This record gives sequence, structure tokens and C-alpha cells, in this order.
Amino acid sequence: MVPANITDSISGGVPLSVDFKSPQDYVIFIFQIVFATVTVLVAGSVVITILATSALRLQNRFIFMLNTSICDTLVGVSVYYLGLFDVQEGYPPRNGTYNILPSLLGVNILTFLFAQFDRYFAVCHPFIYGRFVTRQFVIGINIYCWVYNSAHLLARNLLPSSKAMQMYVISIVLFQLILVTKVAMTIKLYVVARVQLARDPPSAEKESKKESLRIIIFVVITFLVLWCPSFVNIIIRFIGVGGLTFRNEATNLFAIMARFNAVCTPSVYIWGSPALREAMVKTVWGRVCPRCKMRVGSIHGKVDTKNTWE
Repeated sequence: MVPANITDSISGGVPLSVDFKSPQDYVIFIFQIVFATVTVLVAGSVVITILATSALRLQNRFIFMLNTSICDTLVGVSVYYLGLFDVQEGYPPRNGTYNILPSLLGVNILTFLFAQFDRYFAVCHPFIYGRFVTRQFVIGINIYCWVYNSAHLLARNLLPSSKAMQMYVISIVLFQLILVTKVAMTIKLYVVARVQLARDPPSAEKESKKESLRIIIFVVITFLVLWCPSFVNIIIRFIGVGGLTFRNEATNLFAIMARFNAVCTPSVYIWGSPALREAMVKTVWGRVCPRCKMRVGSIHGKVDTKNTWE
């Protein structure tokens, strides 16, 4: 058990998220440390891999992956504060960060939406996509996600409380529209993947499209499953008909589920993209564990030999 005065001194004035009076407190604290570390390692590995591999950086879909993975890495870093210390964001805040750290999830929300539209036009309208959707355009969209989120956050922090609450309500309404759009686009992409791609002749471009569609569909479904409980609870509490309240961010189950996207999303990227996995072995995992690199290299060699003989 850690006395309160020691807890305060350890955190430099901000108490820890738990008081270590029960085994549950130890489990919560250790979980937050493990979760933050795993998120930084997984999402950070994706960031390093894409930045270090020019073949990936030249593809639009990997630019979206890079943007969300950068955000996910920062979310993992934020858990070292939000999860380990007694922090309550929102209204009213306690030891908060002016909603700066929680707002990182907003960047991913916009990025996922634009990535869905990107994959839709790439598959359904390839000629228009190839002509107008350039690499610079996609980079600009990803930058816009950060600029819009930062401007919205700045306005909420500078405006009076009444105006800030109005913006908060508007953001909830907009988020509802985004959720509906995400669901509609996910259904549309699934239909496209089942119907249109089945008509295309076998080719490397077809496999790339199938891979990118599979990734974005899984990512969005995971996002909706993990984020919706928190969003529904916020709505219920806002309209004043109930809802669950928690002591702080570390014990907020819904917030933990929402932040869990930060480790699920890059994991889906790694699982769904063989090109990303192979590049990650060369640039990250191979440097940490040379045996893993040699093992993967031998496996690829056997596969290539088999394909050559066939």
C-alpha cells in the first residue's frame, strides 16, 4: 500500500490513478503501463516502417496508415499520463490536459472517414482516382485532419464555457453523422469487394485493392465496436437520463475501450498487409531480433522457389 503523501510526492502534485488499497488497484495500474507500452511499440513500429520504406510511402493507402499510426503512437504515450495519474477530462476537468490528449482520437475519426472514400474511389472509379487523387492531395487531406482537430480544440479552450458547451454539442451531432456515414461506406465497400473485384481478372493491382479494402473494413468495424459504447454513454449522460460515471480516466472502461483502437488499428495493418509485414521485419524487427529476420527470409525463399517451379 502506498500512502497518500507518498503518492502525491511521486506524481509531483498530481496523485496516482489508484490508491493501491486492493489487488484490483494493482491490476489497473499494471494494465495501464502494459497497454501504453504495447501501443507505442506496435503503432511506433508501423510509423518507422512506413517512413523508412519508400515503396510504401508512394502508395496513398499507406499514407493514411502512417497518419493513424502516428496518432495511435501519441495515444499510447498519452496513456502514461491519463492512465497512471488521477485525471478526469471533459466537464468539469480534474488535472486535465484541456482535452488535448483525448482529442487525438478525433484525428483518427476523420482519417478513417477519408480513407474509406479514398478506397471507394480507387476501386469504383479508378480512372478519376488516378487522375485527380494524387499523393500530394492525400497528404494534404491527412494534414487537414490535424488542422481541423487542432482548430476545434483551440476554439473550445478559448471560448467561454457556454460557447464551449455549444461546440461540444455540435461535435456530438457531427460525430453521429460521421458514424452513419462510416456504416454506410463500410457496407458499400463490402458490396464492392464481393461484386466488382470478383469481375476483375487476376492481377497484382486486384490483390492490392482487395488487401486495402479488407484492411479498411476491419479497421472501421473495430473502431465502431470499441468506440460506440463510450459515445452512447456520453449521449445518455448529456441528456440527463442516466449513464455511468467513473472515478478517473484510468477506471473509465468506455474510455479504455476507445483508446484500445490505438493498438487494434496498427495490428490490423500488420495482419492485413504482407508488404508492411515484410518491410517491418527488415526495418524494425530484424534489427531487434536478427534470428526473426533470417527465419522470415528463409520462409520467403522457400515460397519463391515453390512458385518458380510451379
